[in-house]
Amino acid sequence: MDGTMRDSLHDTDLTSAPGAEVGGPSAVLARLEEFYDAVPRFSAAAEEHGPFTLFVRTGPGWHYYGRPTLGGDGPFTVADVDRVRARQRELGAPESFEWVHETSPGLRAAIEASGLEVHEHPLLVLELDGPSTAAPAAEDGPEVRVLTTDDPLLPSAVAVPHLAFAEPGTEVGEAGPEQLAEATRTAIADGQVTRMIGRMEAGRTVVAAMAGPDGLAIASGCHQPVGEVSEVVAVATLPSQRRQGLARRVTAHLVEHARATGIRTVFLSASDGAVARIYENVGFRRIATALIAEPAAEAATS
Repeated sequence: MDGTMRDSLHDTDLTSAPGAEVGGPSAVLARLEEFYDAVPRFSAAAEEHGPFTLFVRTGPGWHYYGRPTLGGDGPFTVADVDRVRARQRELGAPESFEWVHETSPGLRAAIEASGLEVHEHPLLVLELDGPSTAAPAAEDGPEVRVLTTDDPLLPSAVAVPHLAFAEPGTEVGEAGPEQLAEATRTAIADGQVTRMIGRMEAGRTVVAAMAGPDGLAIASGCHQPVGEVSEVVAVATLPSQRRQGLARRVTAHLVEHARATGIRTVFLSASDGAVARIYENVGFRRIATALIAEPAAEAATS
């Protein structure tokens, strides 16, 4: 879960309830904690505040969050949460926290007592040590490809998730090629594409996408490798193109790229249970619950 790169898989061919929750081994959750601690440090400074680490961005891009300090186990108090929130307000950063419930089970009560709203997201993992368990990708339809920094598809691939986030859910939406062309121009103008190129050149992000008939991306997604672990993020379909299995195909392609480049563990946090089911059909299994806390919508706008 990485700022605006938090996952939002908006495809639609599998919308039934998720399968039974599976408890994940502590070793896997420990690897994920190391990943969560490492990723923000590439572009943020880490401040220690009691049992929390607050990541403060050091340049352009998205704001980060507070999370339990790696290796710590609390206890967490309302006063601890309030101090981090005060520092976030001082910095002009969102008052947000991210953590895994099963790793820090005592944190939620303190967060809620501080007045923040907690959102639950299924946390899913796919181990890549064995043979592929992914469902076969459809052969028909546009080709999915991993993009290079000079690929003409990259700007629109960066823009697609923003349109998908604006029309959440899994039903076919309104935004189509015209809106994507405008969003692509915006992504170029405000530096989103340049920042993505920097991440790609540093080896921190791999982008996959497929092109529509007009040469713009109709679905895209990323994985973010650190060592032998990678997180799948920002998988999205252009709203007008949903319900064709496109996001599932992008996800499967990202998984196979991760496997081919030495990644052992791929994980993601799904937006909800229905979306988690799509990932389960690419071989993922649910092991825990990722939590995001932020002010309630009415408080944030008051």
